[in-house]
Amino acid sequence: MAVLDRVKVLVLGDSGVGKSSLVHLLCQNQVLGNPSWTVGCSVDVRAHDYKEGTPEEKIFYIELWDVGGSVGSASSVKSTRSVFYHSVNGIILVHDLANKKSSHNLCRWSLEALNKDSYPTGVIVTNGDYDREQCVENPVPLLVIGTKFDQIPENKRNDVLKRTAFLSEDFNAEEINLDCTNPRYFAAGSSNAVKLSRFFDKVIEKRYFTRDPNQMAGFADRKRFNFKSLHYD
Repeated sequence: MAVLDRVKVLVLGDSGVGKSSLVHLLCQNQVLGNPSWTVGCSVDVRAHDYKEGTPEEKIFYIELWDVGGSVGSASSVKSTRSVFYHSVNGIILVHDLANKKSSHNLCRWSLEALNKDSYPTGVIVTNGDYDREQCVENPVPLLVIGTKFDQIPENKRNDVLKRTAFLSEDFNAEEINLDCTNPRYFAAGSSNAVKLSRFFDKVIEKRYFTRDPNQMAGFADRKRFNFKSLHYD
């Protein structure tokens, strides 16, 4: 079997926001019919064409690590989750557009994964907001994805999107809002598909083509895989 170039991307967010449905859609290009709670971590793989359409085009494999659990869990639970946070090359932060708390908790998740969480339950929250100063200068590329767009009444969607618009600015990341039960949100050529491809390119670029002493450690070795079912961009 050939040696494959790969990157590790964490998929983080509160329980119930739709991380498993999102990962299944990204990797299998199918809707997850009966999603269940993730215990520990579930890993799926997506094939990605890096710099598609250019002379530098090459296939890389994106490992999507769907980490279960709730932010602010007991220290023992956080310690258990920490084993999944090694050698991270990128992070997808997922929140429920209809759940304001899940949006605020994204900063906590990022700090926990990047070993910046100095408080027992994450970031100190004041007046329903968080300390945004702690969410800057992330060492790996980030992407923010809002789910359950279909569950927001049409007359309230603009207000919700305005409320969550600050996330992309705070994390210096692009934002995608979607319904995980509709594959058309990632249709080829759509703005969401372009944003996703651009994010994966950034992850690969920083992992393999950028020498950055502040980057989190990458893979020391390249394991061999035999993938039977992969979704190509």
